[in-house]
Amino acid sequence: MESAPDYHRDEVDEIVDQWTRQRPDVSAETIGVFGRITRLDIAQRAVVRTVHERHGLTPGAFDVLANLRRSGEPHRKTAGELAESSLLTSGGITFRLDRMEADGLIRRTRLPGDRRVVYAELTELGLAKIDEVFAEHVAAERRMLGLLDADELARLTSLLRKLGASIAHGAAPAEPAEHAD
Repeated sequence: MESAPDYHRDEVDEIVDQWTRQRPDVSAETIGVFGRITRLDIAQRAVVRTVHERHGLTPGAFDVLANLRRSGEPHRKTAGELAESSLLTSGGITFRLDRMEADGLIRRTRLPGDRRVVYAELTELGLAKIDEVFAEHVAAERRMLGLLDADELARLTSLLRKLGASIAHGAAPAEPAEHAD
């Protein structure tokens, strides 16, 4: 009979143990969090990249299509709006849009009253593509989370949200120490 895998130790534990032996004066427990996040990010990206590539999309193209799709009807945004909501530069978005327009996934339209405003808008092909790929993308993510029950998933989501806030707070510049004169 096969025994259940041990989820209590992994390769990151060994890294933390090594640092603890080599530098007992510095607590390395943070490596347990960020080392796992880094490894999980790499693994997760590889899985979803496979899904995207099967449909002829790059991760960046998927991001743009998903961004337009989740914006609701009429599924369009300016390059600036796309850049802002995806944390990319407008130049990076323009390059992606050029390629996606050539592939027939988006079209560029101008605002009737102001020809300077250019929108990227999903085509029927782009809408069908993102709907198909998104369903597979989410299914792949569900498989990756398959060992977590609903309560564990809810706790993890809450903890990750709190971690995001903690990182944002910790990344803020430290206040200069006040000096007594």
